[in-house]
Amino acid sequence: MKKYVVYVVIALFSVSLGVIMSQQLKSSAEPKVMLQPEMHIQQSSFNPAMAVKGPDFREAAQRSVDAVVHIRSQFSRKSSGYDDFFGSLRDLIEGNQNQERVNRLYIGYGSGVIISKDGYIVTNNHVVEGASKIEVTLNDKQLFEAELIGADPSTDLALIKIDEKSLPFLSCGDSDEVVVGEWVLAVGNPFNLTSTVTAGIVSAKARNINILGSNTAIESFIQTDAVVNRGNSGGALVNESGELVGINAAIASHSGSYEGYSFAIPINIVKKVVADLKEFGAIQRAFMGVTIRELNADLANQLGISTLNGVYINSVSADGGAEKAGIRSRDIITSVDGMTVNSSSELLEILGQHRPGDRIDVSVIRDDEQLSYQVLLQNENGSTELNQAQLEFDIESLGVTLGEVPLNERNRLRINNGLKVNELRDGLLRTGGVREGFIILSINDQRIRSRSDIENALRNRDGEGLRIGGIYPNGMRIIYGFE
Repeated sequence: MKKYVVYVVIALFSVSLGVIMSQQLKSSAEPKVMLQPEMHIQQSSFNPAMAVKGPDFREAAQRSVDAVVHIRSQFSRKSSGYDDFFGSLRDLIEGNQNQERVNRLYIGYGSGVIISKDGYIVTNNHVVEGASKIEVTLNDKQLFEAELIGADPSTDLALIKIDEKSLPFLSCGDSDEVVVGEWVLAVGNPFNLTSTVTAGIVSAKARNINILGSNTAIESFIQTDAVVNRGNSGGALVNESGELVGINAAIASHSGSYEGYSFAIPINIVKKVVADLKEFGAIQRAFMGVTIRELNADLANQLGISTLNGVYINSVSADGGAEKAGIRSRDIITSVDGMTVNSSSELLEILGQHRPGDRIDVSVIRDDEQLSYQVLLQNENGSTELNQAQLEFDIESLGVTLGEVPLNERNRLRINNGLKVNELRDGLLRTGGVREGFIILSINDQRIRSRSDIENALRNRDGEGLRIGGIYPNGMRIIYGFE
């Protein structure tokens, strides 16, 4: 019988299995400490002249620990990303899941990195997603309640802020300059401990580990062998100069603890996401308008391609930036803006640093000829307009407050439009049985994407009743009819 070893990629966020009732329950699980056997070295076997001096991380570590914070997130229920992982044990602890939970709170822990002296902190989206309260503890034990500025599930990044000035912070480096084999530090709060520093080397770059579960996700992780564990999520990956080069996000393990593989989000992607959230309140995703495949020997033989370098273009979107520039299907992308591209994750990392309306220089191989094009990047709707944060708004005639559907929820439900019912008041929808969380996809067969879509659908119904179609977060689709 063949024996298979299965590795599970685990986000490093820690969610407590206990339930908070009238007081917080402290975890009794403590990491095991293994004592090393005593070693005796003969005096004659040690030659100081042969000693090799390792890298000195003292300054980088001292600077980093004060800029890395502990994050405590409070949830009315754990996010869906962790329900499956903790579900069976939770059932054992809490009993019948059909019973209503009242006044119960779940607590999760993670790390964050202060990136400016006025209190902006970067962490992972999965550390704070769905949290009703976010608390930040500094390395000097000061405690603050944090505000969520914005989040991007497609990169698993979130930006929060505390009201404090003159904070220690880490300066951002350049993740494009990070090379395999260089030394790095991982700084975070494993096992809910205070700031902990470990060292390792960069093992690989542009790793795609398929943990974010979305077709639009950007996965191009820096892989290291620095020791990280649960609670390190959102912590800092720092180079020898003390510059922030990544945000720790995940480990690959079949035991749930560190086994030699850890992954960090490159800081160049982080800088772009932070800038988008601060300036626009929304992420600006840029697209070339192509579908791509990884080049390997089998594909090259099948298609008669003489090179294994680059990324194969499987198809080109009509009226997309690539097609307008002159790029065709079957072309092979070899570089973008002078940076070599050999994998889809490398291409996505480069595009993830751009906005719609930016122009990029793309080199391709076509019929063994090297060609260059300038591509105007577009948004997901095929234009160069920048997205603006869609605030909540009221539709008084329906008695409802609506808001946009988070990207991760749209991906999970496989929908590309809709507005979410965030609050119900006395009115038509509540009378008809609609509940909060319902996502309105259509009104009288008109697709709903914005406030103007709602107003137009209500205005143009020509005396007929209303048919409001949509979906609940559990995937149940329903149409409500109103005369």
